[in-house]
Order: sequence, then structure tokens, then C-alpha cells
Amino acid sequence: MRTLRRAVLLAVPALCALASCGIPTTGVVQAGGPASGVVPTIRVYFVADDTLVAVPRRTVAPVDVQSAVEVLLEGPTEAERVKRMTTLLSLPGLLPTAVPAAPATDGAVPVPQEVRTADLVKVTVTDDRVSIELTAAMGDVVGLAADQLICTALGAQRVADPGTEPLPVTVTGPRGRRIEGTGTSCSDG
Repeated sequence: MRTLRRAVLLAVPALCALASCGIPTTGVVQAGGPASGVVPTIRVYFVADDTLVAVPRRTVAPVDVQSAVEVLLEGPTEAERVKRMTTLLSLPGLLPTAVPAAPATDGAVPVPQEVRTADLVKVTVTDDRVSIELTAAMGDVVGLAADQLICTALGAQRVADPGTEPLPVTVTGPRGRRIEGTGTSCSDG
């Protein structure tokens, strides 16, 4: 018991010396903005060598199918194109670039119109299904082009609501052709 007391009596001054080792106190140190949490990452799907390729993209919260499809419709970046990634989706100019308006008949200079996602697709999420309806500007999609939309939608659902099974995805072309998505062709990257 005497040894224990002696050890404690020696340890207390040693701890005090360590605690006050000569480092001056500082006030609040300004080091940038407040922490803002994790930036969500989604996967959009492009095509390389006739295969779907999942590409991670940072996006703003909240993540949903609509925002994921918007990111997909921006197309591959220059770095991704160098890696031979492409999209099979028929995009009238890559979003958010401007496309020329119809020529004016009175000789006026046409004003460019911005292509918006709503001009290309309509995304609807219900209790039992995700529907992606393509406008005439997008045309019909089949095969890997449809899979790009389906896999991107399924991936967004997994990020938005982890732990739940994603809803089935249906892509409907402007002439009514429907493609049901199961996600079997989706890769994880």
C-alpha cells in the first residue's frame, strides 16, 4: 500500500509538469468555413468498348433519380472521353450548353436556347416504380443506351435510401416503347 501511495504522489507532479509543458494557450484559430459533411457521390454509367462503366460523380445533396439523370445527361468529361468513355444517349448538345434557336424569318439573329433536362426526359418516382419518359428530342433508346439510364437511376436510389431495395425502373420512348430495368447489366465500377 505504501508503494502505491508513493507512486501516486510521484505521478501527480509529473502529470502536472506534462500538462503545463510551456505551450501557450491560443484563442480561436480561423481555418476556413465550417465543416459541411460528406459530399454525396453517385455513379453515372457511360459506355467504353461496348460495356457499361460506372463513373463516380460528386453531386449536391439531396441525391435523387432526377439529379442523377441530370448529371448523366451532361455526358462524359474530357478526361473520361480520353479514356474512350462515351454515351449512347442522343443528346442535342451536352447540358447545360446552349443550342441555336430556329432561324428567324425576319432576319433577326436567333437567340440561343438553353437545353434543359425537362426538354429531354421526365423522371417520376412513385411508391412502386421509377419512370423515365424520353421526349422526342432524345428519341428512343435501346440496349446499352437504356441501361445507362436504368443503372444510373438504380444507383441514385441506393445512395438516396441505403438499405432498401431500389424500385424497378421503366424507360419509355417518345413513341411508347417501354424498357423495364432490372439492373443485371449494371457494374459497380
